[in-house]
Amino acid sequence: MRRAGRQSGTSVCGYRSDAVPLLGHSAVRIQRGLHDWDVTYAEARRLQEELAGRVKLRPLPAKIDLVAGADMALSVADGLFFAAVVVMSFPALEVVEEQVAQAPAQFPYIPGLLSFREGPAVLVAMEKLESRPDLVIFDGQGIAHPRRLGLAAHMGLWLGIPTVGCAKSRLVGEHEEPAEQKGARVPLTYGGGLVGSVLRTRSHVKPVYVSPGHLCDHEGACRMVLECCTRYRLPEPTRQADLLVGRVKRAFRRQAEVQRRG
Repeated sequence: MRRAGRQSGTSVCGYRSDAVPLLGHSAVRIQRGLHDWDVTYAEARRLQEELAGRVKLRPLPAKIDLVAGADMALSVADGLFFAAVVVMSFPALEVVEEQVAQAPAQFPYIPGLLSFREGPAVLVAMEKLESRPDLVIFDGQGIAHPRRLGLAAHMGLWLGIPTVGCAKSRLVGEHEEPAEQKGARVPLTYGGGLVGSVLRTRSHVKPVYVSPGHLCDHEGACRMVLECCTRYRLPEPTRQADLLVGRVKRAFRRQAEVQRRG
């Protein structure tokens, strides 16, 4: 049964690692004491290098019942990030719950540091969930990142839930071209090591870049992305999150325009 997103004005402006849970009945508990979000560019890089050492790659649990997808959208005009999380049953891929959140875009756009820009809104949306997913797929990178800490890996440390990054484009690494049939994949390597896979989720369609985030391994990441893909290139949980966050952003802009016109 689908749970509609709760209407909440909760913002993550000033969100701290030691903040109390936003909702006492949340199914997802954000980790305490990981780091503060008010950091400089240099501090963010150092944090990534430190936190990457805490990421654990290991096989997924044998039983996966709920898979979530997370996606973000920026409203440049409003200086706001919108985040959407869609929880789906697995393997049926039916929507169980949807949650959204918004937060100020306080950290500048710097390639390789996007999780510091997008992460706070994602965490608020996650903490609204009444269903605890067994896995979260992010529209972004896992360890396929210059410092091995893309959005999925970073958020995995906060959430304590297995995470996977499934990106539409490459951030780092080298690879051969996978075969054209669905399910074909080749290694994505960077700095002499394996950081992900280039996976064909539909025959004769551009591949996606899959990398484990946290509490997941390469094999499990590719398997879950592939099994969550239906008729589309992208896994259904992140595809649904993308659709939801687009609707939320458009509704916000319409309301803002009505208010502007008075």
